[in-house]
Amino acid sequence: MGALRRLWEPTDIASLAMFRILFGVLMFAGSLRFVLNGWVDRFFVQPTFFFKYWGFAWVDVLPPAAMYLLFIVCAVAALFIALGWFYRHAVAVFWVVFTYVELIDVSNYLNHYYLVSLLAGILLFLPANRMWSLDVRWGRVAEQTHMPAWMLLWLRAQVGTVYVFAALAKFNTDWLLHAQPLHIWLAARSEMPVFGGLLALWPTALVMSWAGFLFDLTIVGWLLWRRSRPWAYAALLTFHVATGFLFSIGMFPFIMSIAATLFFAADWPRRAGQPAHPMGLAPTALQKGLLGFAAVWMAVQVSLPWRHLAYPGDVNWNEQGMRWSWKVMVREKNGDVTYRVKVPGRRELLVSPRKYLVNDQEREFSAQPDLILQLGKHIGRIYAAEFGQAEVRVDAWVSWNGRRAARLIDPNIDLMLVEDDLGPAAWVLDEPSDAPARRNK
Repeated sequence: MGALRRLWEPTDIASLAMFRILFGVLMFAGSLRFVLNGWVDRFFVQPTFFFKYWGFAWVDVLPPAAMYLLFIVCAVAALFIALGWFYRHAVAVFWVVFTYVELIDVSNYLNHYYLVSLLAGILLFLPANRMWSLDVRWGRVAEQTHMPAWMLLWLRAQVGTVYVFAALAKFNTDWLLHAQPLHIWLAARSEMPVFGGLLALWPTALVMSWAGFLFDLTIVGWLLWRRSRPWAYAALLTFHVATGFLFSIGMFPFIMSIAATLFFAADWPRRAGQPAHPMGLAPTALQKGLLGFAAVWMAVQVSLPWRHLAYPGDVNWNEQGMRWSWKVMVREKNGDVTYRVKVPGRRELLVSPRKYLVNDQEREFSAQPDLILQLGKHIGRIYAAEFGQAEVRVDAWVSWNGRRAARLIDPNIDLMLVEDDLGPAAWVLDEPSDAPARRNK
């Protein structure tokens, strides 16, 4: 009961309000960035085929003008979040639009997009507009200086799962003993001035692999400890600036840098101003229900990353249990895919995926079995409509973390007879048993 009471202890709302502001500003910039860089056209207008998430095949792309409008709506909603103006409506609109956009095509999946949806979903239930907001200033809601402790803990737990499971994903021989795939990525930057030669060395990749593993594993603890917090946040900023500079990972470093402020003392933004005095908070029935919802939410978040254990083989090869599991930057896979289509009265036809995909989609799909299956079925349906029936097989060769290319999918399996479900994918071949190649000593 003591632990339960601590969940309801009054906690300063200032850090939550500040996170709302930072999150809204960053999402506003990110939404405009998508439009100004031409990415709406690149990812949602140019493609003629879209890969579907399991259970979300009904989600479809809108006409070009509507897609552009959605990103403008997303930017405006994010701005309203930052300002705390019609906050609940703004968060709801942002969450719905952003999540819808991310569900359109699996090949666009990124861990930090998933995290943004989760954070927006949590913010929808929290009183982040009760301080430093236009809703308070203009009398839409009453100002509130404190909230139950569990609300801040919910956000901390969500961000903490990212780091912890990112560390656990790196706890394997490829990362810790062979320094792969980091060695591949760093060696590709060998032409950089000053540090290029150092980045090309395998020992550099090994040291950085261990540093990345230990950082992810311990950073939450260092941020929570008051004495180490300034140094930990400085290390976090250095880490994310370095990874953002060396690798193309978009908004991820910015998102994690602002999310780390949630581990500061709850009153940290207020310290330059007048301190607030705690007040008693009597739990309401609604808040008790919301706490139960938060507990279920986190139980799901903690469970999902383990689901790969239900499948045979290495998740970094077969991809079963890869998404929504915070396996961040743990594999480098390059694939070459050719479909073989057999129709009545004709010899086997060779079909390139390039005929149906744009460059971004082709690069992402070529090493992911479920996406190869989806396109194979799509091609099969096209040929079956013309010739009455079609069999589709595939030659999918994948190089994984620098290993020699190996077959990913059984070439004798007719993909038209394969169902993509939650069971083990028997049509995916076992991962290669050889160790990753080392380019230099």
